[in-house]
Amino acid sequence: MRTAFINQLIEEASSNNNIFLLVGDLGFSVVEPFAEKFPDRFLNVGIAEQNMAGIAAGLAMEGYCVYIYSIGNFPTLRCMEQIRYDICYHNLNVKIVAVGGGYAYGALGPSHHATEELGMLRTIPNLVVCAPADPYEAKAITTFTACYNGPCYIRLGKAGEPEVHKHTSDESKQIVKGTILSIAETGNTTAVFSTGSMLKYVVDFIERNNIASSVYSFPFIKPIDNTMLLNLFIKYKSIITIEEHQASGGFGSAILELLYEFANQGLLAQNQFPKMRRIAINDQFYSVAGSQEYLRSVAGLELKMEYFD
Repeated sequence: MRTAFINQLIEEASSNNNIFLLVGDLGFSVVEPFAEKFPDRFLNVGIAEQNMAGIAAGLAMEGYCVYIYSIGNFPTLRCMEQIRYDICYHNLNVKIVAVGGGYAYGALGPSHHATEELGMLRTIPNLVVCAPADPYEAKAITTFTACYNGPCYIRLGKAGEPEVHKHTSDESKQIVKGTILSIAETGNTTAVFSTGSMLKYVVDFIERNNIASSVYSFPFIKPIDNTMLLNLFIKYKSIITIEEHQASGGFGSAILELLYEFANQGLLAQNQFPKMRRIAINDQFYSVAGSQEYLRSVAGLELKMEYFD
């Protein structure tokens, strides 16, 4: 996904002279093509992520569309105060990009496990929160954020994620804020809602076990298309949410909040309430080293056949 992101950012920067990229002394073998093509719009600020957020805010005040790029927790949790006060309070055109969401850097331990940032960031006003699932969504989200005037967060994978979407034309320009993407509508009663790079696992599980279940990808965690989501709540009797994030405050929490908002507004009758199951990290740190797949298994981020009965 990170390669898809930087390639698309180069394309956007070729037609938008205001795009500026800041990195925190990383991204080698990834960001060099951007730096070589746009040396006046690239800066390596060193291992100083909070300072990087402040620099981004200043550049945005001068009219730039600024991307800040670093690993997992470092441009997010480490910079939470700067994101809140410097960027979002002033509603500045800064895009925070974290490469290696979830357990992508599993071998480096909890300091590199980005498993709480979605819940923290989606509480901050003005901030759009994105978690693309594959290279196709990463490109689409990059295009969206380059055109969107305001703060955004993009959570990327880094493990060479394969493309999940089956599309025959360039539909990336059609993604607008809050879009929900249909991956497979093969079941009439059960649907799996996935966000971020868990999507490939979900699609493979459904296909491998020949399960009659629909699958939807949510590249946006904030906001979410309320009209489409309401229709999905009405359509399905059972919904499973899955995310590589703590259960508290994350994607599944956002879905449950909207479910009960719809109910309070009288948009859902009691007999229309779908059965909900959340798959997320259960309020734990996992101080073990291993691959992303291994840590997902340890954390219980797995579908089971019994969930589809």
